[in-house]
Amino acid sequence: MDISQNNGQLLKMLNSDEQREQGFRLLMKKYGRPLYFYIRRIVVGHDDAEDALQETCIQIYRKIGQLKNEDQLLPWIYRIATRESLRVLKHHTRLFRSIDDLGNALERKLTTEYSMDADDTQLLLRKALLKLPTQQRLTFCMRYYDDLSYEEMSSITGKRIGTLKVNYSYAVSKVKSYIKAHEI
Repeated sequence: MDISQNNGQLLKMLNSDEQREQGFRLLMKKYGRPLYFYIRRIVVGHDDAEDALQETCIQIYRKIGQLKNEDQLLPWIYRIATRESLRVLKHHTRLFRSIDDLGNALERKLTTEYSMDADDTQLLLRKALLKLPTQQRLTFCMRYYDDLSYEEMSSITGKRIGTLKVNYSYAVSKVKSYIKAHEI
């Protein structure tokens, strides 16, 4: 079986004792890279992204037997990745009142880690995202970068579609304003 196999076949392998490890390797081959970048956009730093991805993989492996519907595989994986990413951010909040107060610290990390490999426009966009409240940033990243539908995002976050649309709209407006104010 190759990476192009559909989620139904993949889920069947993951639920089979004999094929579970092979299925998990294929799952990570198929979704590992997109998950890493999804997580990294939330936590910013490479080391934090690696930690959250590792915990995500462990949770997926442990709990895959609970998932029965192949259509829910991707939202389920993203839900776990989101939860682990927020857990990593919460770990950093010991010095801050909330996750939303991490913005400046994450911006410093962003400038340090991305300055070597990002063009100025991408760096500016990422800085703009760090100014957003956490829920707006998550919504923006899922919609803009991962091209998820509002239905998929609702399944991942547990938020109502209307709430997600409002969060995305506010996020886009704030990002545009930030970029306009800081244009190069």
